[in-house]
This record gives sequence, C-alpha cells and structure tokens, in this order.
Amino acid sequence: MKIGAQLYTVRAHMQTSKDFASTIKRVAEIGYETVQISGISSEISAAEVAEVCKANNVEIVLTHTPPPRIIGDTQAVIQDHITMGAKYVGLGAAPASYERTQEGFDSFIADYAPAVNAIKDAGLQFMYHNHEFEFIKIGDITALEYLANKLPNADFTVDVFWVQAGGGDPAQWIKKFAGRADIIHLKDYVIVGKERRFAEVMEGNLNWDAIFEAANSIGVKYAMVEQDNCYDRDPFESLDISFQNLKKRGIV
Repeated sequence: MKIGAQLYTVRAHMQTSKDFASTIKRVAEIGYETVQISGISSEISAAEVAEVCKANNVEIVLTHTPPPRIIGDTQAVIQDHITMGAKYVGLGAAPASYERTQEGFDSFIADYAPAVNAIKDAGLQFMYHNHEFEFIKIGDITALEYLANKLPNADFTVDVFWVQAGGGDPAQWIKKFAGRADIIHLKDYVIVGKERRFAEVMEGNLNWDAIFEAANSIGVKYAMVEQDNCYDRDPFESLDISFQNLKKRGIV
C-alpha cells in the first residue's frame, strides 16, 4: 500500500502554474511519492500537471474531477487521465443538486452511469468518494450500498473520517468494499468542545490498528492523506505531521 497526498489539502496553493509547481515540490520534499489531483485551477492543463509531477518523481494516482466534466465531457476527461498517467477518475461526491433520497440517488445514477461505463470501457476506473450523507437508509441498506448495487462498474474511495461521521465503522466498510476499494482516504477525527474536527493521521480518535489491518486484508493499493480543513495550521505542516506519523508506524 503506497501512501500519497490528496492535494485538496493544499488547494489554496494550486491556483496558478507557479504555485502548483511549488506545491508539488514541497509535497515531494515531505516524502510523498504519489498524489491525487483535486482543487487545482482549471487553467492548469493535464499536460502541465503531468510534466510538473514527472519532474518531481511524483506519480499521479487519482483525481477528483468536477462533476459537470465527468458527465458533459467524458471523453476529454478520459484523455486527460491518460495524459497524466492516472488510472482512477474520482468524483468527490454526488452533487448537492441531487436530493439525499432514493429518488435523488436514482437521478444521480441515471445521469452518471453512462460516464462510469465509458470510463471502464476506456481501461480506467471511476471512483466514488463517500461523505456521511450516503449513510442514510434506502430501505434496509445504506445509500452507499445502494450506489454500489446500482453502479456495478463504479469503485469506491473509502474515506475513513466520513464513514465514522456517518455512524459506520471504517475498518468494516473497507472490508465491505473488497475488490472495489483500491484507494482509501486517511484523515483523523477529533472533538474540540462541541465541534467535530478533522485532524492529522494518528492525532485523533480513529482505530488505526483496525483500519490498517482492513486495508491490508483487502489489498488496498493507495492510501491518500487528506485534511479538508487544517484550521490555524499550515496545510503543508499537516501533511508532514501525517506523513511522519505514518512513517513512525512503519506504514510508509
């Protein structure tokens, strides 16, 4: 299992070509050898992304691609991923325009299934990233299971924080998606006063022993470190803290 950086963590530092190049350099210097492209300016082309990452010996694993591009410009999205050498085409979540009901998820499935299938046909893999809202129930199952059943060509980026936030057991859900979860997202979960917060890996309350055992048991290929909000801490420092904790644990 390779440890990578989900660049959404440092999205504020990727809005110009100069900043993007500097960001990849800094992420590589921390020790990350793989990245997920997310939160980057649309003005930076796939060819430029590929060139900068190659120059820093960084492998591009996955993206979070804007939803309108996935369903409205599918073939261009496929070509961009081929250019970047990224096998996995990621969606951050079902857009908020879809109601969090069975009808809403059915509409999402109808809209996205053609793109999911085209991505598969091109030799790439569509990845759906969960939040907590997919843990609502549709009949006797969660919406996340409903999506898995209705989109057989989709795989899932299991985000351990959001599984916990949805009332699930991250390790159990990783195992549940055996064969369909080549990638997981790592971030920790803390409570500060009455507030639920994101935290650096192994700085919070998640059961990392169980998470790593589950990931290894199903053959997870990539674990991407992400922190949606670093609060008052520099996001590069947060990525470094998580990396050093994983290194001390022998995961890196």
